[in-house]
Amino acid sequence: MASYYSSSLKPSTVSTVLCLWLFLLLGGIGMSSAQLSSNFYATSCPNALSTIQSAVNSAVSNESRMGASLLRLHFHDCFVNGCDASVLLDDTANFTGEKTAGPNNNSLRGFDVIDTIKSQVEIACSGVVSCADILAVAARDSVVALGGPSWTVQLGRRDSTTASLSAANSNIPAPTLNLSGLISAFSNKGFTVNEMVALSGSHTIGQARCTSFRNRIYNEANINSSFATSLRANCPSSGGDNNLSPLDATSPTSFDNAYFSNLQQQMGLLHSDQELFNGGSTDSQVNTYSSNSSTFFTDFANAMITMGNLSPLTGTNGQIRTNCRRTN
Repeated sequence: MASYYSSSLKPSTVSTVLCLWLFLLLGGIGMSSAQLSSNFYATSCPNALSTIQSAVNSAVSNESRMGASLLRLHFHDCFVNGCDASVLLDDTANFTGEKTAGPNNNSLRGFDVIDTIKSQVEIACSGVVSCADILAVAARDSVVALGGPSWTVQLGRRDSTTASLSAANSNIPAPTLNLSGLISAFSNKGFTVNEMVALSGSHTIGQARCTSFRNRIYNEANINSSFATSLRANCPSSGGDNNLSPLDATSPTSFDNAYFSNLQQQMGLLHSDQELFNGGSTDSQVNTYSSNSSTFFTDFANAMITMGNLSPLTGTNGQIRTNCRRTN
């Protein structure tokens, strides 16, 4: 080290060089590991959040189910290589996106609402707000619009230029998973078991297709018999794959804790839902959420913040798409 600096340099000069080197080093670190922040658009696009909220409120007012659809878009985005809006990319002649993956095909919806929001935000401030951030904020605003908790969305994500059909097929938890499979799927993304149960509470809104719960209502024993009978009317043993039933039969368009009370009555629509209350390690958490909605709301909001932090692209990584359906 002694020979690193010329012996002709005075101590004060060496000190200045060292300080400059340290400044550049730390500056470089800061730029390469840019973090999300709640006020990311405060100066560059001050009306971004209000624009998104207004559009979400309008969409959910027109169709309550859209709230669940927008929340699910964010979830399916984040679970596949992070919250980078890869889920929004359309297939092209030389590009395969994630929309045709098993968990998404003929199932994910709300893309047109995201398009509308993006167009409105682009008018307010062109090329500033990412599609990934729009998904994160729209998910929060959808929950609030249906009576659920709010949370502070961290912002500054950038959009991917790639997508992964294979990761979408393998990373998104299937409705057929048992409890250990659910715990593993969420643990692989850094979630605790309690966070997994809290996030599953998103099934207090939304609907599922007959094909995803047919086996449960015809072949499983841990299901309320009258509940199963009522579902069979709209979900025949063959055909009607796309017929819909609410995930929460009690209050399907209200974000509340009824989902957990339903599980206690063996009225979970999906196999994976009822696995949370089937004599296993998560029964106690279901009991807690069923009896205390405020605890569920708090845990859900915190888990959503955690999910929104899954491997975001920041700094100079990725891009800010002009059109959420395709790369620039």
